[in-house]
Amino acid sequence: MTQINLTRHKIAQQIHTVTLSTNDSNAKLPDVQPLDGQAWWLLGTSGCHLCDVAEETLRLFSSVSPVKVQKVDIADLDEALMQEFATIIPVILTPTHQLKYPFSIVDLQTLILDT
Repeated sequence: MTQINLTRHKIAQQIHTVTLSTNDSNAKLPDVQPLDGQAWWLLGTSGCHLCDVAEETLRLFSSVSPVKVQKVDIADLDEALMQEFATIIPVILTPTHQLKYPFSIVDLQTLILDT
C-alpha cells in the first residue's frame, strides 16, 4: 500500500467512525458524510482562507472535468493525523496523488492526466 493509499485509508476510517457516532447519538456533531474512495478529497478546516480559495478553484475545475470532490475537515481527524496536515492545508488527496497548495487549474488538469 502506498503512503497516499495508507493516508486515505486512515482518514476514511476516522471519518467513518465520526459518521457512525453522528448517526448513533442525539448530540450535534459536524455534518460528516462518508467518503468516496474514488473522489478527490480537499483537506482543510473552517476559517482557513486558503482552503476557501482552493475549494473555489476545485469547484470551477469540477464543473468542466469529471472529478468528484469531497471536503474533509482535519478537525474531525485524530490529533496525530490532524497535526500531519495542520501546517500544509489545503491539500488535495486523489486516490494516487497528493497536491499541496498553491495549485492552479493547470496543476489539477495534470492530476487527471496522471490518474
